[in-house]
Amino acid sequence: MSLADPTSDTTPFFSDDNEAEGSGEPGAGPSQRREVEEPASGVSSMRSVFTVIVLCFINLLNYMDRFTVAGVLPDIEQYFGINDGKSGLLQTVFICSYMFLAPVFGYLGDRYNRKVIMSVGIGFWSAVTLASSYMAREYFWLLLLTRGLVGVGEASYSTIAPTIIADLYVKERRTQMLSVFYFAIPVGSGLGYIVGSKVDDIAGDWHWALRVTPALGLVAVVLLLFVVKEPKRGAIEARPEHTLQRTSWLGDMKALCRNPSFVLSTFGFTAVAFVTGSLALWAPAFLFRAAVFTGERPPCVKGPCDTSDSLYFGIITVVSGILGVASGAEVSRRLRLRTPRADPLVCALGLLLSAPFLYLAIVFAQASPIATYVFIFLGETFLSMNWAIVADILLYVVVPTRRATAEAFQIVLSHLLGDAGSPYLIGVVSDSLKQTDSYLWQFRSLQLSLLTCSFVAVGGGAFFLATALFIEKDRQRATNYTPSGQCPQSLPWGIGIFFF
Repeated sequence: MSLADPTSDTTPFFSDDNEAEGSGEPGAGPSQRREVEEPASGVSSMRSVFTVIVLCFINLLNYMDRFTVAGVLPDIEQYFGINDGKSGLLQTVFICSYMFLAPVFGYLGDRYNRKVIMSVGIGFWSAVTLASSYMAREYFWLLLLTRGLVGVGEASYSTIAPTIIADLYVKERRTQMLSVFYFAIPVGSGLGYIVGSKVDDIAGDWHWALRVTPALGLVAVVLLLFVVKEPKRGAIEARPEHTLQRTSWLGDMKALCRNPSFVLSTFGFTAVAFVTGSLALWAPAFLFRAAVFTGERPPCVKGPCDTSDSLYFGIITVVSGILGVASGAEVSRRLRLRTPRADPLVCALGLLLSAPFLYLAIVFAQASPIATYVFIFLGETFLSMNWAIVADILLYVVVPTRRATAEAFQIVLSHLLGDAGSPYLIGVVSDSLKQTDSYLWQFRSLQLSLLTCSFVAVGGGAFFLATALFIEKDRQRATNYTPSGQCPQSLPWGIGIFFF
């Protein structure tokens, strides 16, 4: 069977995605009749489930790798002798690489074989992550470089994987599968802290913590190549792709920027990225400094440092993430019976409820560790309600031929204004607030800078409330989209002018 054969598991990489469709003509042969009986996506229901499981596993690895560094951050700071600002750069360089490459992979993902693109990206990511675990203490700049290159693999995957799920499922079933897919974000993030801290403790060397995910990444590539099947873009929906006209990248961007629900929900998700990015890197270090300040733990003078706070924070992240994603999807499902604006309203509710609990967690750090962990748990639970819902909003307000581009655009904007700069910003502000190099000010300066997260969460909630004003019309417009030259609705309040 050749790569160009329409019944092949994969679409040839250099194709225009004109996946062959079954012929219903009387003279069709047996193989063509079998193809007609296939689901519209070209993927059986059983294989679709396995595809989601594999994509979820890879997403888990992505986030596990991303936050392994945060789990051993005190050791890295002690090993390289760096301050808070340079520590924040570890996350910032990765996010910058990730967000700037996302549009490239978004463009490719809308036009070429997505399975091939993801396989190459994940293989590269695994190799670079392994290389980053062999850095000597005089080569911190090289560690920064390799962490930046890890963004290549993540960009190739995160922009494309949700669009595959969108081409396998519709409506409520799609929401359920996206919820499963986005469970991997908090679970993978928590496992990054847990695995990083435990491997560091067992091996007595933080370098070994970075060698776990590369091995699992190779397993992921094998599963992706042999289990996942490339579905036909948009074929499962009411208006399959062959009725749509693929426009230029500039045309896609103009249409997206004039889509109020997409733009406003992207700004809301930017607030989520800012808060999660800040907490992901700095929360374990902040909890460790609070324990040193109160005398509960000795300071880290020589590695390996005490990583128990990373372990506890990782467990909280896993549990709160599972509860948050599940409760967000369920509340949204029930609320949809009453209002079609349920999705953005639930996202707004999650952010607005998370803000006071995160504020209390930061304020109570030096007074009661137990209260701090309880407030972090509640804050992260409400914050996690957004993940699957935001992805679902994007998929149903954007037409199939623009979804990977939309994913890429959302990644760029949310990371550019969100977690690309927030870890570095928190670190720089913390350094600037230190009056002395005492344990008191190491803790107090980081505490004051982290309070920013609560106010950003409130702003994100406001953007999602604004999204609720337009969600009905934009969803209907995407569902009934025709290439007849209808002009998309312009953004109010001069938002459209801001983008052009």
